[in-house]
Amino acid sequence: MMAVDIDRATLAASVRDALLRRNAVCDAFFQREAPRLARACHAMSRRFLAGGRLLAFGQGAASTDAQHVAVEFVHPVIVGKRALPALDLSAAFAAQVAALVRPDDMVLGFALGGPDADVERALELARARGALTFALAGTAADEAFDLPDADPFVNQEVFELLYHVLWETVHVFFEHREQGGDIGASAFLYPMLGSQTQPVEQVIADVQQSLLGKVAEVNHLRQLAAQQQSATLADTAVAIAQRIARGGQLLIFGNGGSATDANDLALDCVAPPAGLRPIPAISLAAEPAVLSALANDIGAEVLFVRQLAAQCRPQDVAIGISTSGGSANVLAALAEARRRGLLTVGLVGYNGGRMLDEALVDHALVVDSQYIPRIQEAQASIYHVLRRTIDDVL
Repeated sequence: MMAVDIDRATLAASVRDALLRRNAVCDAFFQREAPRLARACHAMSRRFLAGGRLLAFGQGAASTDAQHVAVEFVHPVIVGKRALPALDLSAAFAAQVAALVRPDDMVLGFALGGPDADVERALELARARGALTFALAGTAADEAFDLPDADPFVNQEVFELLYHVLWETVHVFFEHREQGGDIGASAFLYPMLGSQTQPVEQVIADVQQSLLGKVAEVNHLRQLAAQQQSATLADTAVAIAQRIARGGQLLIFGNGGSATDANDLALDCVAPPAGLRPIPAISLAAEPAVLSALANDIGAEVLFVRQLAAQCRPQDVAIGISTSGGSANVLAALAEARRRGLLTVGLVGYNGGRMLDEALVDHALVVDSQYIPRIQEAQASIYHVLRRTIDDVL
């Protein structure tokens, strides 16, 4: 049941405080861990050069982080960067680690609520095989990280920034070693490196400072969202809660890293952390057989609209996630949702793009940035706060 009277100003203030609180957590974590992360990236670059792979896994919502890691390394968002081998092993990670791990590999185990015994055992096996292991969070790894916060949502956001930094920085070290200091298309990320060969220790020191700069960037985006989007986010939560109270469900979709965010938000709805009630949600990005059939037989532009037509009812909510606001298949699904009477919500970067220009959403949550990793990090904070706010309203 929903509360009859909702104080929108109080709800918006709660949203604002929740977004801003994350900045202090990020600052504390990365100020402490930046030196270790810079050196870990250097070690990873050497393993990739030796033929190693990055293998990631987790259970529940943490499995979507493993999906995100695989997408970022195999399909880098910087044009011209090479694909690096990465796999999500979450479906059967104990068996897959035992069968697949080689000495040059790198293995990331995710546990957002604290050490997970199954994840720890798999990391211990990988470490015994000679792999470089990361526990996010846990204890059984070469690089074992403590939980940044008591809130699993906040932990996931911090760890997303961490693995984005690993991806960005590995390319710098990789090409520094291979090209004698010429970092090519990554130069705009690391202008301090220039094109001259530098000692690795100097590169590590420079990368450490750049890493802290990335933390400052996403903190700034969260601050902007807190200042400019809190009332919109509160209104969006109320509108979604009203649909859920009428028996509606959430249909969530996006491509690439946004697909993993859609999967994460759907899991956060149906299997939430302690204290939150389950709400019905489906990720249209989580159906690989359906997606491959549609892409093969018709084309990528119908990946979501065809599924939405099959799954939706008028009382439902369509949530499209796009960093650019121009993903054709996301826009097509939102347009179809509007025709069918669904509530439409957009999580979008790039100042809204076509999603806003074509007025395809009833509620738009915009991250004002043009750099995909920072957009995704801010979007994770926004949809996690949205999830908790929906629960507050219901």
